[in-house]
Amino acid sequence: MQFSRSIKSYLPHGSLLFVGLIACLTAGSKARAGDVIETAGDVLQFVLPATAAGMTLVLKDGKGAWQLGGSAAMTMGATYGLKYMVDETRPEGGSRSFPSAHTSISFASAEFLRKRYGWRFGAPAFAAATFVAYSRVESREHYSHDVLAGAVIGIASSYLLTSPYPKWQLQPDIGGKYWGVRIAGHW
Repeated sequence: MQFSRSIKSYLPHGSLLFVGLIACLTAGSKARAGDVIETAGDVLQFVLPATAAGMTLVLKDGKGAWQLGGSAAMTMGATYGLKYMVDETRPEGGSRSFPSAHTSISFASAEFLRKRYGWRFGAPAFAAATFVAYSRVESREHYSHDVLAGAVIGIASSYLLTSPYPKWQLQPDIGGKYWGVRIAGHW
């Protein structure tokens, strides 16, 4: 119960993930729509991991901070390793399109928030990460398969390296021959 009260005092209405997006959308009235979307995506790629790190600080969750750091390192290592191995040309002509680093770190942060602290924080984080992916394709910085690969890398790294925050949680549990709901808790 202490978890809910302390989070509400720091994050009113569940999340502050869209603060960066709102700031971007209200800045620069002469910018064309594509520029605003690209800028918002650029900002959100930093807001998402900062929000995840902020959650670990607010909750004094040292274990979560280490898990976030490990996930971010794995995500960026895999992303940049593939960028230099594949070296795909971007839609606008630049290099190293595959996979999208903006997308991979955004989805790693979203999956960290979901797995560590639950869907209450994961759902808005996934919405913001999806917007980041959209912004990369819309701005012609990446192809759809670039952002899809970035999302898979980010989600996989956080899924593998993150454990739920110590409290009771409901989680989907899907295996090769079964599916269901897992109740997890610490006592």
